[in-house]
Amino acid sequence: MSEQVLPFYLVCDESYSMQGPPLDAINQELPQLYTAIAEEPAVADRARLGIIGFSSTAEVLLPLADLNEVNSVPQLTPRGATNYGAAFSLLKSTIEQDVAALKQAGHVTYRPTVFFLTDGLPTDDWHAAHKSLVSHDFRAHPNILAFGFGDADAATLQEVATFRAFIANREVSPTQALHEFARQFVKSVIDSVNSFTDPSGTPQIVVPDQVPGYTVLAAEPL
Repeated sequence: MSEQVLPFYLVCDESYSMQGPPLDAINQELPQLYTAIAEEPAVADRARLGIIGFSSTAEVLLPLADLNEVNSVPQLTPRGATNYGAAFSLLKSTIEQDVAALKQAGHVTYRPTVFFLTDGLPTDDWHAAHKSLVSHDFRAHPNILAFGFGDADAATLQEVATFRAFIANREVSPTQALHEFARQFVKSVIDSVNSFTDPSGTPQIVVPDQVPGYTVLAAEPL
């Protein structure tokens, strides 16, 4: 049956610097994140969620899915360096395939929203891959929110984000930062879907203006 579909992607850093509390925290949050959204029937029907992990290479850990059909959530594993370019290249090809499949199924598909999470500096020249992903020549170019903690660089996060960027305050532990990241992701998915199902409102993707424990980074001038 044709319906409005909102694709969301989590793009998570799996580099060795994430080993220990950071990956432990996100691995604890992921099942709860999916459960929280799946428990909202209207949300589960319209939202589609996918996970991409990246280090020296990038991998689709969970293909974009209807949460009613997800039986288990993958765990992230520390490996390799922090190759942003691999993540952006894979994200673009994945979005192309996913949007085509959703349209083929007869769904009205909206622009994807990406939550990008990293704890450090990129180890590659990622700009060309990012430019290709966010170019308006790519019809399905996503809205990107960038979240950083640990050794993440504010200026780099500003470049990655197309909508809004956040960096965790130094006094916030990785566990706290990732818990809040997951909470904001769930809230954004639920609030966005609810805006599409509310006949009195204006359909829109709802993303946070402020995140507890994070500083909102100013827009990067061109």
